[in-house]
Amino acid sequence: MFNVPYLCGQYLLAMPGIGDLRFERSVIAMCAHDADGAFGLCLHEPIADLSVPELLRQLDIDPGHLPALPVLAGGPVEPGRGFVLHSTDWGGLDTRQVGSRWALTGTRDVLVAIAEGKGPRHWTVAMGYAGWGAGQLEEELASHGWFSTLGSDALIWDTEPELRWSRAYATAGINAAQLAHGVGHA
Repeated sequence: MFNVPYLCGQYLLAMPGIGDLRFERSVIAMCAHDADGAFGLCLHEPIADLSVPELLRQLDIDPGHLPALPVLAGGPVEPGRGFVLHSTDWGGLDTRQVGSRWALTGTRDVLVAIAEGKGPRHWTVAMGYAGWGAGQLEEELASHGWFSTLGSDALIWDTEPELRWSRAYATAGINAAQLAHGVGHA
């Protein structure tokens, strides 16, 4: 197995030409990564025609005056399962800490709390997730399919999903427009 530091609280950014269109220009918030595998939420692609208030209405939760923020396509695994990535100022039935900066909840109580104005200060909703089996992510990192960088709250809470990929590279000091669309092998 490759010696890769665990990536909780970091981002994975798809390199150009990764070869999987599902992850083209993706930004993934890594929520769990250990010897058994990895779990993350894609933060770059809104689901067409699905806002948070619409999702709440589908779940029989009154959205109140919530803004029409998009629900994100969190990844190709279990696309009917929802997750809320949020600030650590709220905890519920199934809340898990993600490093020291974020929390993740996959139960309905967080959506009810958000709708009532009693939830976390910052949050984003995603359907589905990105998952890797034991050693799979380490192999992908070694083959240059992903770039990892420290996560930032501003990128999640203050940046439009479509801009996250280029801005995440920029925070790492990289101009994404200058990235090559293929990889070489020595």
